[in-house]
Amino acid sequence: MPALKTACIEPIPKPMKLTPAFRLLPLALLVLLAACEQLGIEDPAKLLAAKEAEGKAVGSACRHALRAIEDCYTLNPKAQKAAVFTGWKEMDEYMRENKLDGVAPVVPRVPIVKPGAEPEEEEVVKPKAGEKATADKPAAKDSKPKAAAH
Repeated sequence: MPALKTACIEPIPKPMKLTPAFRLLPLALLVLLAACEQLGIEDPAKLLAAKEAEGKAVGSACRHALRAIEDCYTLNPKAQKAAVFTGWKEMDEYMRENKLDGVAPVVPRVPIVKPGAEPEEEEVVKPKAGEKATADKPAAKDSKPKAAAH
């Protein structure tokens, strides 16, 4: 019988002993990954929740200020429309239940001018010699109010 060659057979390596530092490595990685918020990495779920909350706040503020929902959309183009509507609707229900009156907006409505269109100018009637000038009441062009074009 021929002799077995022992050079081809490799000895089985002994299992590696885990040192205390090696055992703490997964814990250290977990702590580092948990601190991503402190590094400035934003969580998409939190961003979405913040945008939705902001939209609801905008909508409820518009309703409280007696603004129409369409005006609210126009004044806040970056807000999510669904969230704005939800906030407006919730505030409307709340105000009706508690019989609250809205607060008139202090900021005047700015007419929206589309590119290429000329803004309409109001006619100012000059007072006659015997009349007082009133800056608060500019004369209207027509006696009937115009409906907004859709």
